[in-house]
Amino acid sequence: MTVKPRKVVIIGAGHVGSHVGSSLILREIADEIIYIDIDKNKAAAHALDQYDSISAMSLNTMVRVGDYSDCADADIVVMSVGLQPVPGKTRLEMFDDTMEILQDVVPKLKNSGFNGIIVSISNPADIIADYIRKRLDLPENHVFSTGTTLDSCRLKRVLSEKTGYNRNSIQAYCMGEHGDSSMVPFSHVYFGGKSFDDMVKENPDTLGKISKDEIIGEVRQGGFDIVNGKSCTEFGIGLAACEIVRAVLRDEKRVMPVSVLLNGQYGQTGVSAGVPCVIGKDGVEEIIEISLTPEEKAAFDHSCDVIKSYIEKADKW
Repeated sequence: MTVKPRKVVIIGAGHVGSHVGSSLILREIADEIIYIDIDKNKAAAHALDQYDSISAMSLNTMVRVGDYSDCADADIVVMSVGLQPVPGKTRLEMFDDTMEILQDVVPKLKNSGFNGIIVSISNPADIIADYIRKRLDLPENHVFSTGTTLDSCRLKRVLSEKTGYNRNSIQAYCMGEHGDSSMVPFSHVYFGGKSFDDMVKENPDTLGKISKDEIIGEVRQGGFDIVNGKSCTEFGIGLAACEIVRAVLRDEKRVMPVSVLLNGQYGQTGVSAGVPCVIGKDGVEEIIEISLTPEEKAAFDHSCDVIKSYIEKADKW
């Protein structure tokens, strides 16, 4: 029996792509990591820098620069192409720039013979993942974006800060767009199994003073605060993507809020949006439908409408 090394190709070796690679190394998830970038010198430098770091660890991971032929037998391709964020510019406003880059990248990826799973990070995340899936003609469950995974990490951080409870004891998801229309189903926010709404009722003088709108606002603003401070985000999304890759390569059957094509779930069809999904060796193996209140359903529908309007634009490229 021959054991196949776990191979991950990262297209786009910028701040995000390089931190995905670094996280994969530190968490010992991949056996081979290949960088592809239009700036081959930068990609080679990232690869060499990280390959040096392995000497300080008990690993045998291969890290190198490559080309699209390396995608042929890759298990996962992480799509992280795109221009660096600009302070004050929304993810949706990055649409044209990212689409322009994909006109070069997607045909090369298709011609490589790649037949694995794509985890897309490129913004606007929901729209770009949908476009890539259609152009590569891969199974729906094999092409998805990180979606609201990072938004959900920010949500847990904000909830922890406002309530004082450890974020690892909080179950909470953002859903919809990875962007300004994301929503939070507070009816499914739990602290150690107890609902947020029940805890608010029992603690009106403390938790009862927490504004849900304020929580959502801080979660949406989180990425902008980081970009305004250092002109990029990298650590949070790098690790969030790494966790998704791990769930696939280790067949974890882990529930994560990724953006995948909906076919009737949540009353939506033909739109890729962030929803809780079971992630395993076959990519998105199940879409979990949670019950939403009428207000939450309206917020989710609005977010899907925003995504749909840009999917229609992408379909014309």
